[in-house]
Amino acid sequence: PPSSDIPLPVCIGFTELGLNICTSGSATSCRDCLLIHPSCAWCAQEDFGRGKTLTSRCDFIQNLQKRGCEPRFVENPSSSISVLQNIPLSSKGLSQYDVIQIMPQKLALSLRPGGQTWFELQVRQVEDYPVDVYYLMDLSLSMKDDLETIRNLGTKLAHEMGKLTSNFRLGFGTFVDKNMSPFSYTAEKYQENPCSGYKLFPNCVPTFGFRHILPLTDKVDRFNEEVQKQMVSRNRDAPEGGFDAILQAAVCKEKIGWRKEAYHLLVFTTDDVPHLALDGRLGGLVEPHDGQCHLDDNSEYSASTKMDYPSLALLGEKLAENNIFLIFAVTKQLYIIYKNIRSKVELSVWDHPEDISLSFTATCQDGMPLPGFRKCADLKIGDTVSFNVSVEARSCPPHGANHSFTIKPVGFKDHLEVSVDYQCDCGCSKTAQVNSSICSSTGTYNCGTCHCEPGYLGARCECQEGEASSIYLNACREAEGKQVCSGRGECSCNQCLCYESEFGKIYGSFCECDDFSCARHKGILCSGHGECHCGECKCHAGYVGDNCNCSTETSSCISDDGRMCSGRGSCACGRCQCTEPGSFGETCEKCPTCPDACATKRECIECRLFNSGQLTDNQTCQRLCKDEIITVETLKTDDPGAVLCLYKTDNNCVMKFTYSEHTSGQSVLTTLKEPECSTGTDALMVLLAVVGSILLVGVVLLAVWKLVITIHDWREFSRFQSARSRARYEMASNPLYKQPVSTHDLETDLSMYGKPYNGGMTVD
Repeated sequence: PPSSDIPLPVCIGFTELGLNICTSGSATSCRDCLLIHPSCAWCAQEDFGRGKTLTSRCDFIQNLQKRGCEPRFVENPSSSISVLQNIPLSSKGLSQYDVIQIMPQKLALSLRPGGQTWFELQVRQVEDYPVDVYYLMDLSLSMKDDLETIRNLGTKLAHEMGKLTSNFRLGFGTFVDKNMSPFSYTAEKYQENPCSGYKLFPNCVPTFGFRHILPLTDKVDRFNEEVQKQMVSRNRDAPEGGFDAILQAAVCKEKIGWRKEAYHLLVFTTDDVPHLALDGRLGGLVEPHDGQCHLDDNSEYSASTKMDYPSLALLGEKLAENNIFLIFAVTKQLYIIYKNIRSKVELSVWDHPEDISLSFTATCQDGMPLPGFRKCADLKIGDTVSFNVSVEARSCPPHGANHSFTIKPVGFKDHLEVSVDYQCDCGCSKTAQVNSSICSSTGTYNCGTCHCEPGYLGARCECQEGEASSIYLNACREAEGKQVCSGRGECSCNQCLCYESEFGKIYGSFCECDDFSCARHKGILCSGHGECHCGECKCHAGYVGDNCNCSTETSSCISDDGRMCSGRGSCACGRCQCTEPGSFGETCEKCPTCPDACATKRECIECRLFNSGQLTDNQTCQRLCKDEIITVETLKTDDPGAVLCLYKTDNNCVMKFTYSEHTSGQSVLTTLKEPECSTGTDALMVLLAVVGSILLVGVVLLAVWKLVITIHDWREFSRFQSARSRARYEMASNPLYKQPVSTHDLETDLSMYGKPYNGGMTVD
C-alpha cells in the first residue's frame, strides 16, 4: 500500500513556576533550541531581536510572532509517522503461505527530541496456523522405560494437535552427553558398549552428544519407525548433555527443517538436570560455546568434545531469535500447552536504541486500556488485540548509532520494523553562509545568527576579544547593582564570556545559569533521569519530581497475577504503596491476614503440585510461584502466625494448606501431599436412612401424644373418684326425689246424703 503521513500533535508551550523554559536555556543556535523542549521554536529572521540577547530567538511560537517574527522564518519541526507497509491481517493460515498476524509491518518515524509520538499495532492469532514439533529425547540408560512409552508417540501427537491445526509436522532427535571423562565412560571396553558389565542392562549403543534423527515431516509413520529403532546409551554422571542438543536443534534450521511460517515447538524429554556452562571445564573444555550449528554429514554434533556446554543466556537468546517455544517433558499435555501458548500475546522489542523511550498500553478483549502492559492473555484463536506504543527520542544520537528497532510478538515470525529519523537540525541550516558579510566576513551566518571565528565576538562578529569599556560593562549586568556577568564571567565587547567550571557548563546572557546546580538524588544530578537547565531539572519522559527520581512507569508494580500492586495498593514512583492492612512486598503480594490470601496462593499450590492438572510447564510455574512449598502427610494448624486455607478440588476432594511469611521475606506454604477425599455414599442407603428417620420420628411423636392423653384421662378420673367419695347421700337414693302419688285413710260419714256406704274413699 502507498505510504501515508500521519501528523502527530506536539506539546503546546508552557511556563513552569514563571520560568520560560525556552528563553532560560543556553540556546545560541537553532539546533540547541530544538533540544531544549519540543514546544520551543527558533526565529531565523535576520533583523529579529536586534539589541536583544541571542537566546531571545528561542521562544514559544506565539511569543516569537508577537515580537515580530514572520511565520515563514519560524523553525519548529514536528514529529510524524509514515506507514510504509500495512497488509491486512490474515484470518486463516491454511490457504496462505505468507500469513500476516501483525499490522502494520513497516513504519518510519521522524522524531524531535523530547516530543512524544504514538502509533497503534494490531495482533491476531490466526486459525489453522502451521505447527512444527521437534521431539528431543534423552537416551541415557535411566530413560529405557520411557523409550517404551513413546513407541507410538507420533500417532498420539498428530491426533492431539489435529484438534488445532491441519498443517502439522513432526521431527525427532536424541542426546546423551559428551563422550569424554568425567561425563562418560572412556575406557576402551566401554567404547562400543558403555553398558558392558552392567547386569541389569548389558547392551547399549556408544555414547554420543546429540544426534539428529528425523527432519520435520508430515509423515507420522516415519516418526514411529525411527523411534522404534532407537536404543539407549549410558553416561557416567547424573546430569545429561541436553543443553547442547537444545541449542543445535534451535540453530540448525535447515537440517531440522523449521518452517519460517510455522509455530516452532521443541519438546525436551529427560529425567535429570542438564549440564550448564562451565561444567565442561571439568573435562578440560575452556572454549565457550559459539552458538553456531555444528552438525556433521551424519547429523551428529561434531563439537561435543571441543566446546563447553551453552549457558542459559545463550540458550534463551537463540530460542527467541528463532521463535522456538521450549517445552519440558509433557508429551500428554502438549495439546493443552500449545493451546495455552496461543492464548497469549506478548510484545518484545529488539535492537532498542538507548536514546528512545517506549511505553505500551494494551487493549485486550474487554476493550479496556491497560497502561504499562504489553501482554494480553485468555485469548481465543482468531481474536485480535491492539497495542498503543508511545515513542520519545530523549536526545540526538551520535553518528553511526542504530536508527531502527523491531517490535514482535513472542514466538511469532511476524514483526514490525520501525526506522527512526531524528529532527535535530533546522531547515535553515542548509543555507548557511561561510564568511558572510552579515558577520563582518569573520563568521558563518546560520539561521539568523553569526557564529564567529576564534578571536571575534559580538552579534555581528564586530569585536575582538580583549576590548572593554564602561558601556560594555553596563550591558553585561543583569540589573543595576548586580555583578558583571554574575561574577562568573568577563565582559568583552558587550557580551559575557562565562568562565569554565570543573562542575559543568556556565551559560546565559549574564552567566546566570549552569547545568550543575540542580537537585540531586543519592548524589546523582537529577537522578540521572533528566537534564539540568538553569537550576531546574527537566525530566526525561517517564519521570517526574524536583530531582526526577519518581518514575511514572507502572510495569514494576504489576504482580504475577497481572494486577496493579496485587489489588492491595497504588503505584507511586514506580513502587507499590500498600494500603491493605497487613500487606507488604514489592507488589503487595504478601498478606497472610488479607481475606483473599488463600485464593491468591491456591494457584501456586495447584501449579507446583504436578498432579493438580492446572499447569504443567515448569518454567511457567517457577515464574508464577516463587514461594517455598513444603508437602507433609499431616497438616499442623497450631502455628499462630499461619493461616489455614481450604479449597475444593475438581473431584470434590478438599485440599488444605497453611500460609505464613518467614522472617527472611519468603512466603512459606505447607500443604498436604494429597487432597482429603471422602468415600462415596450409597444413594439407596441414604434414602432408606432418611425414610426410616422420618418414620421413627412419627412413631415417637404418636407415642408421646398417646402418653399425654392417657395421663390427662387418668387425672380426670381421679378427680371424679375423689369427688364421689366426699358425697353425703347413699348411692341408692336421691334426697331431692319425691313420689308423685300418696295414700291416706279417712273416716267419712255419708249419711248426710241419705244413703248408706260401707267402704273407704281415696282422695288424691
